[in-house]
Amino acid sequence: MALSSHDKEHSASQHSEIIPRLQSLSRTLCYSSTSNMSPAPWRGEFLSHISKMSSQEFVFSSLHLASPASSIPYYPRARTCIFRGMWAELVAHRLNPAELNVKAYESEMLTMTTDARMEKLNEIISSANENNEIDGTHQKKNISGGGGPVEAVFWAKDSQTQWRIKGKAFVVGKDIEDENAAGAKLAREEIGNGMRVVETDKTCKWSWARELTAHFGNLSPSMRGTFKNPFPGTPITCPIEDKRLWLGQDVYDLNDSVARENFCTIVIKPEEVEQLSLKGPKTARRWKYSYVGAEKNDTGNWKTEELWP
Repeated sequence: MALSSHDKEHSASQHSEIIPRLQSLSRTLCYSSTSNMSPAPWRGEFLSHISKMSSQEFVFSSLHLASPASSIPYYPRARTCIFRGMWAELVAHRLNPAELNVKAYESEMLTMTTDARMEKLNEIISSANENNEIDGTHQKKNISGGGGPVEAVFWAKDSQTQWRIKGKAFVVGKDIEDENAAGAKLAREEIGNGMRVVETDKTCKWSWARELTAHFGNLSPSMRGTFKNPFPGTPITCPIEDKRLWLGQDVYDLNDSVARENFCTIVIKPEEVEQLSLKGPKTARRWKYSYVGAEKNDTGNWKTEELWP
């Protein structure tokens, strides 16, 4: 059927209205970040030192909510963790079967993987909450979020350097792309503000969920299987109600529902970094790098100050 001139004009009008809406939607889907933020002055040397460590271990400290009877609101909890690289810069293991994100961003935000049932997750959430309360749905439904204060300490033996990194920690979990989850929105905004664009034309192809799955795939099958262990910290005398949970499992399916329910990545957003070089009593040096925010031109700034060691 031939269109009348009126129909053609109406169709053209609709088309002209749809195109801007689609363009606007496309811009919305492309995550906004600080594209012209400069790399931190400590980044290069830190990564160089860490790359020489035989095992990239560090001590991760968070704040544990004390009991109501305690005279202090929190007490510190420290544990040894494995550094999993900078956020958005995953170095994939050759056996990682996951689809990887395009190289669109880089950052100075440290990552580690953990089980959503671990205490550290609740500590990151509760220490960021003014009411010191944890959402009751957190463990079962809403994983992403956080913002609690943390510290990571590395001892790079070969370079005789201690790195102390203080900042806020955010959790990237299975709900990270849920637009209705307040915690996920907070995590995307806070982490996104620390992501630096390196390939503008690739940002629309980058995915939060894909990055999370790539971190899961970077673990060995036996390590993925630990996310199907019985609930961490519970007495072994207690019966295990979920028969899908036991020690020593191997997980090859990257979408294993049980393992992925419990798997998450923690992202540390640094605010202060201390570098202490102890190469000799007469040559020891110490620097403090403080993040002072972004200027009006969105250029990230770090203040560098040398201290007595």
